[in-house]
Amino acid sequence: MSSFSRSAQQWATFARSWFLIDARMQPPGKIATACSVRLQGKHKPIYHARSDCGDHVVIINSKHIAFSGNKWEQKVYSSHTGFPGGFKQVTAAQLHQKDPKAIVKLAIYGMLPRNLHRRTMMQRLHIFSEDELPEDIRANLTEELPQPREIPRKLSEYTQEEIDAFPRLWTPPEDYKMK
Repeated sequence: MSSFSRSAQQWATFARSWFLIDARMQPPGKIATACSVRLQGKHKPIYHARSDCGDHVVIINSKHIAFSGNKWEQKVYSSHTGFPGGFKQVTAAQLHQKDPKAIVKLAIYGMLPRNLHRRTMMQRLHIFSEDELPEDIRANLTEELPQPREIPRKLSEYTQEEIDAFPRLWTPPEDYKMK
């Protein structure tokens, strides 16, 4: 008799898993694509657009996200109250300073399909600005997703052997003085 169990496989397919993503030094768009796939359930073999089979996603360190270029000052988030003169615009830096979770939440909300399931999918999203999690959420976590982008190391994190082994483009002359 094989150790393969069909009932265990079915339970794992239909059960709602809890995924953890660390957003430290990650662009919000990359985090949003990974989260929207899990929230919709597109990673499951039973996915159908009209079924609600998505999983829970927990995001930590949303306070430490990273934008490339000048997007902190150039990216603008707009909203309208519905009243005359109610058009508001804030930059990404202003929005992040006001609410560290808002940029990641808006990015994920924009990547979800525009249908009636959107709000229920957003209810399965749990965002935390730091890496402390409540005990009930920590107990439910089943899998940690890899970070979409590799975090570059600081120069102080390299050992002297790695620095010496790095190929040199130019060797300074003997009488060269560094300032």
